[in-house]
Amino acid sequence: MSDDLMIEVKNLTKRYAGHTAVSNLSFTVGRGEIVGLLGPNGAGKSTTMRILSCFLPASSGTVRVAGLDVFTESREVRRRIGYMPENNPLHLDMRVREYLKFRARLKGLGRKRSRERADVVMEQCGLKDVSRTIIGHLSKGYRQRVGLADALVHEPELIILDEPTIGLDPRQIRAVRQLIKGLAASHTVLISTHILPEAEMTCSRMLILYEGKILAADTPENLQRLMDNTSRIVAEIAAPEIELQECWAQMPEIEQFDVSPTDGEYFRCALTARDGIDLRPRIFALTRERGWCLRELTRKRHSLEDIYVQVTRPEEEEEP
Repeated sequence: MSDDLMIEVKNLTKRYAGHTAVSNLSFTVGRGEIVGLLGPNGAGKSTTMRILSCFLPASSGTVRVAGLDVFTESREVRRRIGYMPENNPLHLDMRVREYLKFRARLKGLGRKRSRERADVVMEQCGLKDVSRTIIGHLSKGYRQRVGLADALVHEPELIILDEPTIGLDPRQIRAVRQLIKGLAASHTVLISTHILPEAEMTCSRMLILYEGKILAADTPENLQRLMDNTSRIVAEIAAPEIELQECWAQMPEIEQFDVSPTDGEYFRCALTARDGIDLRPRIFALTRERGWCLRELTRKRHSLEDIYVQVTRPEEEEEP
């Protein structure tokens, strides 16, 4: 295994009675990456994370974390992992700082180091103001922060977060998102989520799972390119409609175009380029050359939701 890799999964399969939860998965995660496991409920995300975290044995395949085999060297692997499961199991009758010190001791830290690390992760996760509050009295957002602090308290190399923002309001989601993005400087992060904007805004790379298999794996930008080689430009221009129609018809870079009136003298031009060419510089230069007034020039890209729907569409739906 390369020193640059934190996770290496090869041909991972997990079967239950009459059901295959994960089927022949292979992927790698580099050190310092934030990678998202994206998929609907039942796609195999949580099963994969539980195997990586040594909570669940696999039926077949190999999994290595920081160069260590999770099946034969699980004790050493656990020292290097901070895991926050979907249903965050906290001791609701304990105070925040007391709980974090307790968890640090369970994870092998000495008394003095446990106190130091509890203070560090409370600062890191924005918990200093509630350090003496009983966890059961905290909001869902603060409980998620406590779970994240718990995952960080023993300074693991790999952080595994299963649906870390589920059930949170938009403000809490933003706060947790910023915390997660800040971890990449000193940790590798693997996140499971079915919230599409969350993955797009947090992760540098995504693995899209469906029915236990990886259907796509790349950066959000590259997934967009893989889905469709065309790009669409929208331009709002004040010019005679006939001239606009003739102009677009004569440009070999344009595969399709549509010109429709909008308010005032402006027309909305929807232009589909060949081979993903970015038409914006050409259109801008053209409008200046002809003295046309340009008030909008944007490139429309596929959203992550478009990509997700496309790659997870059942095969029978794809046939005309």
